[in-house]
Amino acid sequence: MLLTGQSSKYHNWELSSLLLEKRLSALDLFEVTKVVSPAQGEDFSGFNPEFASYDVVVLDYEGDSWPESARKGLEAFVGGGGGLVSVHATDNSFADWPAFNEMIGVGGWGGRGDDFGRKIHWFDGKAQLLNTPGSAMHPPKHDFEIVTRAPEHPIMKGLPVRWLHPNDEIYSRLRGPAKNVTILATAKADKGKVDKGTDNHEPMLMDIRYGEGRIFHTTLGHCNTKDDERVPSLNCVGFITTLLRGTEWAATGKVTQAVPYDFPAVEAVSIREQ
Repeated sequence: MLLTGQSSKYHNWELSSLLLEKRLSALDLFEVTKVVSPAQGEDFSGFNPEFASYDVVVLDYEGDSWPESARKGLEAFVGGGGGLVSVHATDNSFADWPAFNEMIGVGGWGGRGDDFGRKIHWFDGKAQLLNTPGSAMHPPKHDFEIVTRAPEHPIMKGLPVRWLHPNDEIYSRLRGPAKNVTILATAKADKGKVDKGTDNHEPMLMDIRYGEGRIFHTTLGHCNTKDDERVPSLNCVGFITTLLRGTEWAATGKVTQAVPYDFPAVEAVSIREQ
């Protein structure tokens, strides 16, 4: 299930979900059903997706709260062993939903202030939990280096230690329960290109466990109303590869996909043609 239907004014769910569906459907491993929520401000009383009919839910959603039945349904699905994938702005949703925040590990904006929870940074060779001041932000979009931190994890196995990702946002200072999180890859703002960013590596790809379920959280994949189907962040071979591998892993606990020949290197981005 690809669940979408709302985003803030800073994002474009129609474009992002179009490209996510395209990439997921192109792989024979997946049969994709797209579920679109009611529009912002519309009646959600009948919104109750049948999560249990699927192996994995890919969330591309940033918007109105869900009714209790839908919330409990997702909690039961993931807690009982279902897979979940959280893409980019999804982690801005549902600050008032404790179980969701545990599922995504850390999130940003939407009411997540300095006292919301712990931040995860990577320094001194390991993940560090911090309670220091500073809520969510991101430097301007730019090309930046992704660094693999868990090379033996099924999602990351065989990928380069370092690779270049194009024109995206580095979500920074995300906060939350930060429980049961394994950082798979990080990034740090290139101060030679942008004038903002933290001094530590921020988590870009994460493995989170909730009950018996597996969650793959990717903060990559920004697009807005000014972008079109050629948007580099979502057509990056690194983004596509980790999305597909992360979705398979969330659903099954393993990854059977080979690393594509055109995976990006540290010297240059790799963008897949339409």
